[in-house]
Amino acid sequence: MERWGPALRESKKSLIRIHENRSQKPDVVLGKGYNVNQDAWCRSGERHLACVETNGGYCIFMEAIMKKFAGILILLIVGTLISCPKPTGGSPSESATSPPVDPPGPKSKTWVVSTLAGTDITGDDHFNDGPAAEAKFKNPTAVAVDSSGNVYVADRDNFRIRKITTSEEGVVSVSTLAGRNRGDLDGTGTAAQFNQPWGVAVDSSGNVYVADTNIHRIRKITPEGRVTTIAGGPIDRPGFADGDGTEARFRQPQGVAVDSSGNVYVADTYNNRIRKIAPATTGEGVIVSTLAGDGTYDYRDGAGTSAQFKYPTDVAVDASGNVYVADWNGHRIRKITPAPTGGGVIVSTLAGNGFVGGPPRSIYRPAGVALDAEGNVYVAATGYGKIYKITSTGVLSTIAGSGTAGLRDGVGTEAQFRAPPGVAVDSSGNIYIADQYNHRIRKIEYKVPD
Repeated sequence: MERWGPALRESKKSLIRIHENRSQKPDVVLGKGYNVNQDAWCRSGERHLACVETNGGYCIFMEAIMKKFAGILILLIVGTLISCPKPTGGSPSESATSPPVDPPGPKSKTWVVSTLAGTDITGDDHFNDGPAAEAKFKNPTAVAVDSSGNVYVADRDNFRIRKITTSEEGVVSVSTLAGRNRGDLDGTGTAAQFNQPWGVAVDSSGNVYVADTNIHRIRKITPEGRVTTIAGGPIDRPGFADGDGTEARFRQPQGVAVDSSGNVYVADTYNNRIRKIAPATTGEGVIVSTLAGDGTYDYRDGAGTSAQFKYPTDVAVDASGNVYVADWNGHRIRKITPAPTGGGVIVSTLAGNGFVGGPPRSIYRPAGVALDAEGNVYVAATGYGKIYKITSTGVLSTIAGSGTAGLRDGVGTEAQFRAPPGVAVDSSGNIYIADQYNHRIRKIEYKVPD
């Protein structure tokens, strides 16, 4: 097979052809610093030429040649050498005419995870108020954030509701809003008691609502720190019953949310129902009713009390009154919307397919749910330690968490959590996570990484 050298092709003359003939080596190679092309040898009559590769082209050198062609070939060689690219100091395989490399562009925004508050705990040393980096939590399970950016924490196994504030100078500190040890007492501040408070929510007036799981009650904390029981009966009588405030019954409720009208929604976990606590039409009491769920541990969409859940653990409510449910063991996010006619509600599935792992729309054990101002839904899943985002159009993506349990701050899916069950979003779109078994409160911001 014949191949033409580039310089000779340009000359459009057939004086010399380049052949594959590995049995014959050129007698001499001129041109220091160039590499011999080992795949092609030049032959013209009885004389050999060396085909020498340069940066981006070929130069042809002559050892000896018939004198009658000397003049013609000298002109050809000079023209070829002039046209050969000159070395630029790079490796021979780099092109001397390569375009310059553009400098790296500016970094783009992404999700960045940091630690807002909390540190390691050991033995009995598991509670401390003070500067964020010195504060101690024990298995925090839920977070809520008010319009001023204060973060409230259900510090489950310290039996307290904690408050995280940021000063004008940017100093973050942790204090105790209410609670001191295990119990069921109403009272003010540290005179009150909780028994594994699991869920927390805050209304526009600064009232905090608590799902006090192990005593099957819903509690309320005023901005002054006064704790009262608004719904749920005697601590030794869990069960299911609708009715006036403390006559109603719950069974280990774990999640609460509150709407702009003061209605409180409850994930009544072990009753497999979503309950609603509304202000009484007369007096100062409340009325408890069942919004959705028939009490059966199963999965079914449909009208209100014919729907079924598998241990719902958290709820969130949007400005239109739609309620979102973290259906923990159903591996789904459910949505409860007003029925188009006849009153009542309809339960549907927003995301998740009920399977563990695998398919793109799978969510493994969603435990916490929250909404931003644009209608995006955020999910904290304990199964793989991931934080998900569901857009208003239903697109599901992972925004943080590697899927491996651990403790690591960083960008998006490089970060690690350890069974995070709680999530909240502030008015600026910052996300707060109750990182349960890391005993910390984490923060996720959409920004340019440092």
